[in-house]
Amino acid sequence: MFKQNSNFSLVDNLLEIRSRLLKSLLVTFIAFCGLVMFANEIYQLFALPLYSQLPAGSAMIATSVASPFLAPFKLTLIVAFFITIPYWLHQLWKFIAPGLYKHEKRIALTLIITSSLLFYCGIMFAYFVVFPILFLFFTTVGPSTVQIMTDINSYLDFSLKLFFAFGISFEIPILIIVLIITDIVSIAKFKAIRSYVVILCFVLGMLLTPPDVISQTLLAVPMWLLFELGLVIGAIFKNNNQSIVENSE
Repeated sequence: MFKQNSNFSLVDNLLEIRSRLLKSLLVTFIAFCGLVMFANEIYQLFALPLYSQLPAGSAMIATSVASPFLAPFKLTLIVAFFITIPYWLHQLWKFIAPGLYKHEKRIALTLIITSSLLFYCGIMFAYFVVFPILFLFFTTVGPSTVQIMTDINSYLDFSLKLFFAFGISFEIPILIIVLIITDIVSIAKFKAIRSYVVILCFVLGMLLTPPDVISQTLLAVPMWLLFELGLVIGAIFKNNNQSIVENSE
């Protein structure tokens, strides 16, 4: 339960939200300004999983006049946001912390830090594990007479979609833990619907990834394992939270 604080009205809360949002946007803009001069290098690093799998003589192309500028620019802006996610979460924590009890602060802070780490882990998993397998498959199954020349905007959109899909899917343990410790869904209920969750993971894998079995499986299986991990950690959080509440009473 949140503590009641009569000193803050709705207007005060909205003003504080605006202030913290502007601070976060400013920090992201500063990070972008520091990275924009390296935009081309960032894109080359971003495209390395595809470059490493391209046959000899193949290259990426730009089908639009502005693509060589806009694609790295867009990617740099997104990278700046990714880098500053901890600051965004810090501002969120500063906003909600005054309304939490001591034991709730401990749980909330742990979840906020863990959620950011899991999001980064999802992106790294996609970049270092999924992309090499996926692009190796794509570049070897096609006809030998077809030369691979991927548009830089198409690659950017394709890769960002997978990054977000894996980053968000790695948040599953956090969602499971929150549902358990807030008594919205019990551990027994989650266990009872485990088979449906497995099916849902593969359905989401189909919807969030390109239409190929490899990328769908590489997303669905980690989602299922993260669900199981969320059950284990959720049970630990639940037991610890109950012990703290009982001792405080």
